[in-house]
Amino acid sequence: MEKNILFDRSPAVKSPCISVCVLNDDDICTGCFRSAKEITFWSRMNNDEKRQVLAKAGERSRRDNPFATPTDA
Repeated sequence: MEKNILFDRSPAVKSPCISVCVLNDDDICTGCFRSAKEITFWSRMNNDEKRQVLAKAGERSRRDNPFATPTDA
C-alpha cells in the first residue's frame, strides 16, 4: 500500500544544517555534507527521502570529515 504523504503523521525530519554553508569542489556542504541539489530540494522532500539524504550525508561525513571520530570496523 502506498503511503499518502499528505496524511503522513510521523514527525518531520529535521534539517542537518549547522549554518556552516560552504560548498567544496564537489558541491558538498562542509557543514552538513549534503549536496547542493539535496539542500535545494530539502523542503520539497518527504520524510523517507530526507532520511535517505541523511544517510548519504552521514556516509560522506564519515569519509570526508577530518574531525570525525573513526569507528571500529
